[in-house]
Parts: sequence; structure tokens; C-alpha cells
Amino acid sequence: MSFRTSSMAPDPASLGAVALRDLIASGAITAEAATAACLNRIAQTEPQLRAWAYVDGQNAMAQARALDQRRKSGAAIGVLHGVPVGIKDVIDTAGMPTEYGSPIAKGRVPPQDALVVARLRTAGAVILGKTVTTECAFMHPSDSRNPHDPARSPGGSSAGSAVAVASGQVPLAVGTQTGGSVIRPASYCGIVGFKPSYGLIGRTGILPQSPFLDTVGAFGRDLQDAALLAEVMAGHDPQDSATAMQPVPRLAQAASEAPPLPPLLSVVALPGAQQVMLDALGELTDALGGRAHRVDLPAVFAEADQIRRRINLAELAKCYYALEHQGRDQMSDTLRDGLDEGKQVLARDYLAALDWRQVLNAGLDELLTRCDAILCPASPGPAPELSENSTGSPAMNGPWTLCGVPAITLPLLTDANGLPMGVQLIGRRGEDARLLRVAHWLMEQFHDSTAEVTT
Repeated sequence: MSFRTSSMAPDPASLGAVALRDLIASGAITAEAATAACLNRIAQTEPQLRAWAYVDGQNAMAQARALDQRRKSGAAIGVLHGVPVGIKDVIDTAGMPTEYGSPIAKGRVPPQDALVVARLRTAGAVILGKTVTTECAFMHPSDSRNPHDPARSPGGSSAGSAVAVASGQVPLAVGTQTGGSVIRPASYCGIVGFKPSYGLIGRTGILPQSPFLDTVGAFGRDLQDAALLAEVMAGHDPQDSATAMQPVPRLAQAASEAPPLPPLLSVVALPGAQQVMLDALGELTDALGGRAHRVDLPAVFAEADQIRRRINLAELAKCYYALEHQGRDQMSDTLRDGLDEGKQVLARDYLAALDWRQVLNAGLDELLTRCDAILCPASPGPAPELSENSTGSPAMNGPWTLCGVPAITLPLLTDANGLPMGVQLIGRRGEDARLLRVAHWLMEQFHDSTAEVTT
């Protein structure tokens, strides 16, 4: 099925969220045309990329027509008015299958939206459908394909969300991160991925895997798009004790502003980064001159990702208890092994691991008194080949998820074959807006260019 769009306006599927929103608000194009363009792009590319678990084109077009009528009536419109958005398939969406990427939840249709989906609807977004997740947002690879090379992985667990944005199927998509599930797919797919501070976005209505770590994240084609999506979803959630009753920071505005002074960056190379990534990061560091300095993380960070894994698996075993008893035989070996390992974690070791967030953040605070942000790889290197049967290592991301600090992937690097490799900026917890200003400055230094290195 195809949907007609106007030939007089720019192709909406080629536009970012902010540009598309502004054109719809001005009446230059309609929400219906924007939605139709995304659905047509999905029809053209989905057989190869497999980014979507569920798309309801008729429902999406009905949402868009209602939004167009609202604008024509003169009623107030939201900050995402008419912008299509994809929702990761671990996030409840009323009337749409939300099946966790698992046969155990086949046919599950929640009666109400997760809080983040409700906020997106209030902001005027068109909920296009559900993007593919790895099985229960864990490590077993999904069927999604990297749009830069379909023989490679897009990463995980927010695989479909990253692919959908990178391929132009949708301007925005929502993901979640417990290890590296937003930052790493964004790196592999060459887009912006933003994991805000832990607790900035409420998680009611989202499959819990590890409540101490789970964080909602945003994918966009550029920095301001991802920041706007995160801002719309942010705010206190009465049913999520990780959130606080405080004003939502102006993330979209921060993402379009320069910091008061040119920032200083501390460049770190985490264990596990491939040489091609280290070479590219070195070139980027050299290009920044005196604004970037190589430093070593405190020694305690050597254990950070293993500590995060311990927490993740212990809580995985608890949170997925019901799913396991419903259909352990329908789970992948990867998930079953994770559950079994989690059951072996002693209570003493789990409780001790929880204390590491405070310890690690003390070390980060000391480092961040001497710089404005930390710059490091967003992934070990370019996306792995599908034959490796892996979504890639979260080692570049796990320590920051454990700390609960904001992190953002910027698509600034490629390897010799043109495959994207993102760099990652890290800030102090709660200072998301400041981090976005630094990210804006860094992107401005290179505009739309990329640094290409040879292997």
C-alpha cells in the first residue's frame, strides 16, 4: 500500500524532526503528508532492514488527519505536532502489540500507554508503530539490519529504533538502555543517541529489566532532534521513585546553544576499543588542539562494567521470573544463560555492587572539575558483521550507565570503508543541558564532516 504525498513540498521523510515540525506548524506541509512519506519509506526499505515489529499505517494516517484538523481549527498545537515517532517494543502502546521481541509475549496488547508514549501523544506526535527490540531487551541479536551495510548488525537492544531513524523511515524513535542499548546502536548506525541522566525520564509502562540501571533514551538524526524528544518525555513519574519533582531542563534549547566559553574535554580510551576507533579518536583529539587532553580514568573504573553486569543479571533474574516460568523453553540460550548467571549472584555481592555508583561518581566529579565533559568511544569500533552473531560489546557504555550520568553519541567518525563510528560525550549526573551545549560546540567544530581513518 502507498500513500500520496504532495510533490510541491520537500520530501518529509528526508527532514529531521525540528525542521518537519516547523513546516507542519506553518502549514507548508501537513501531518498527513509527513506520515504518508514515512510509511512509503518503510514500505520501500523494510524488507531489507527489518526495523519494525508492528506498523499500522491506517491508524497512523488517522492520527495525522486529526492533528491537521486541530491545527486548522486554531487550537494550540504541541512541540512535536505531526512528527512521526517509533516506539521500542518493550514500551507499552495502547492498542498496539507490545511483545518484547519474545514469543512468550506474542499477542500481548496493553490497554494503556506507557507514560512516555502518553507524553508524546500530548505533544502531538504521530505514533507510527513499534520498533524491533532484541529479545526482552537483552543481548540475543534481532533480525534488524544496519542501513549502512545490511550484512552488519545495528547493535542492540534498541536495534529497530536506531535503524528506523538512520534509514529515514522515521525522524525520531524511543529506546531504552541498561548497558549500551541506545549509545551503541546510534554509533553503529551513524545517528545521534541520547541517554539522559538516570531518573530524568519515568519508566512506568516499560518492561523492567534492571530498575537500578534502566534508562529511557532518544534517537534523532541530529542533536536538537534527540534533545527535543528527550525533553518531551522527561519529568516526574509518580510511579517511578527514580524520578524527582523538579522542572524539566530545556534540553532542546541547550542543544542549539554554544556554552558560555569553549569547553575543555578529557579524552579517555576504555579497555576493549579497537585500534581503528583509537586511531580515529586520536585524530579527532589532535584536531581539537588545546581543547582536548588525554587522561586516564581513576583505577576503580577498571571493574565498572563487570559491576554493572552483576547488577544487571541479578535484577534480570528477579524481573524476568514470571516470563521465565511462562516459557523458559521459548527463550534463547543467551537469555537463559543470563538468567542462570543472575540467579548465582549472592545478595552480599549484589548489595555491595549497588554502592559502586556513589564511589564511581566521586571519581567522575573530581575529573569533571578539570573539564566540561569526557570524550570517549561510543562503541568498540564499527558495527560487527552478522556472522559474529553479536550486537557488539557494551564495554564503552556500561560504566556510564552504572554511574547514571548523561551520555550522547555523536556521528563524527568513519572507518576506511565509510562505516560510522560514534564518539561519546559524558557529563555529570543531572547536568544534561550542560552536556548538550558541549555536544553542540563539538558538532559545530566539524559541521557535517567526518574524520576518515585507515585500518
